[in-house]
Amino acid sequence: MGHLQLPPGKKIAVNLGTDFDAQALWLGAFNRPSPSAMSRGQFGAEVGVPRLLELYRRYEVTTTWFTPGHSVDTFPEQCRAVLEAGHEFGHHGYYHEVPPGLERDTERRLVDLAFESFKNVLGLRPTGYRSPYWDYSENTLDIIEESGFTYDTSLMARDLEPYRPQRWQVNWEKANVAGKASHVLEIPVNWYLDDFPPLAYTGPQAGMQDTETILRRWQDIFDYAYQNVENPVYATCVHPQIIGQAHHMMWYEKLIQHIVSHDGVWFATCDEIARAWVDDEEDERKMALPDVRGVEPAPADSSWARQA
Repeated sequence: MGHLQLPPGKKIAVNLGTDFDAQALWLGAFNRPSPSAMSRGQFGAEVGVPRLLELYRRYEVTTTWFTPGHSVDTFPEQCRAVLEAGHEFGHHGYYHEVPPGLERDTERRLVDLAFESFKNVLGLRPTGYRSPYWDYSENTLDIIEESGFTYDTSLMARDLEPYRPQRWQVNWEKANVAGKASHVLEIPVNWYLDDFPPLAYTGPQAGMQDTETILRRWQDIFDYAYQNVENPVYATCVHPQIIGQAHHMMWYEKLIQHIVSHDGVWFATCDEIARAWVDDEEDERKMALPDVRGVEPAPADSSWARQA
């Protein structure tokens, strides 16, 4: 596998990824367009974003804001403030749709619709994509490649190192077959480094876990990467409407203080990280494999088929 060519004197790449989902989250992910849900997205835009921009400014953090087109259109003032602060924007769907549930034409149309929002409001075209639900349809990787993205950050085949994502032929009663790797670089995500599952109240998902536990976990993962992985990437994910709450801002600042206390930290955008990647012969070999893909139906006598 290839490696990150970090800038001279740097030991670890850190991306404090910020998903500016705002009200779109409650539409595409939860189908909950209620006044209460919309107010939570409004809080993220009008309170959480300014708080995060000020925090990042004080610690000289530059990062990537993965933002649905819906948020760009609904909260253009806040998005312009993010851009003016020197941060990168990443593509995050239009209304935080769930790709596995979409037909190819719909998924493609929504990707293009978000591109139009970025162009019309901010005058830019993102170079990276993050699936709104950290999952793919059978068409997502093709659409990412066709759209000209240089990197994706939605998958989890590594935790602290980028890689080239592969297609798979998925079988049930014989081995899966690895297919061709993409020329798009994967900067892996990690549910253990996402603020939403442990801290967000959704009803069925209680959230509201102890913040000291979350802080310790995120610090431990950083420490492991710093001490044990050569040229690692530490990529987290926070949401302004969650991390922007007062008590969460307290532990998040403690995390940043912990990170900056280490020598050789490179706060980078995902685009900068992707441009620092160097392929090796194994990457080239995987990108030349046959284009094998698809999912075999569950066996007729399996419990899943019997439940269908």
